[in-house]
Amino acid sequence: MIVLRTLAVTAALSAAALATPASAQFYFQSHDMSGPPVRGDEPGLPTLPDATPDEVRANLVWNLRSALNVAALQCQFEPTLLTVENYNVALANHKDEFKKSFDTLAKYFVRTAKGAKPGQTALDRYGTRTYSAFTTVGAQYGFCQTAAKVATAAAYAPRGTIYQVAMNYMSAMRNALVPWGEERFPRTVQIDTRVWLPRLDDACWDRRGRWQDRKCGPFTMTFR
Repeated sequence: MIVLRTLAVTAALSAAALATPASAQFYFQSHDMSGPPVRGDEPGLPTLPDATPDEVRANLVWNLRSALNVAALQCQFEPTLLTVENYNVALANHKDEFKKSFDTLAKYFVRTAKGAKPGQTALDRYGTRTYSAFTTVGAQYGFCQTAAKVATAAAYAPRGTIYQVAMNYMSAMRNALVPWGEERFPRTVQIDTRVWLPRLDDACWDRRGRWQDRKCGPFTMTFR
């Protein structure tokens, strides 16, 4: 059997390259950020004291909008997440629901702050706290991945159902603010870099680079 040395080595290296796992977006396996549906007044969620059911609902919807807005700004380093595109679609499709939520919140702060001017100040502070609550550095990868899924759900949700999206995904958005890393491997990812190679000593090859069966037996390749 005659095997050319260059072709044998090239084939071995090509096979090794094909066997290397494709890199995941951020991790081989991301942490599961999912959580149970919420109403908006559960412990641990941003709440409004003495809020009516409609105001609780508006608060939840506006927190969802705030989270997706922060993601659209923070997650542009990975364009394939489409956080900006889906956020803009969600704004267009659910503009009436978002406006109603904002108007409801504005009236809440006028009522609880006892006046239009103090109510506006309270509303401004609320907006700052709400947006800041979804700003993260250490948990950015997990937050951006989760926000991308939620933004997609919001973008394609039928009009009039953005509250249901907020109910179903607010737990995940809050969970994503906690830093997590690789879930499949306990510490560092290790990839086998060995490749299949034939014997390369000169005794097994003639001057024209052909394998010598009589000297080294049948042509085989082993891990190196």
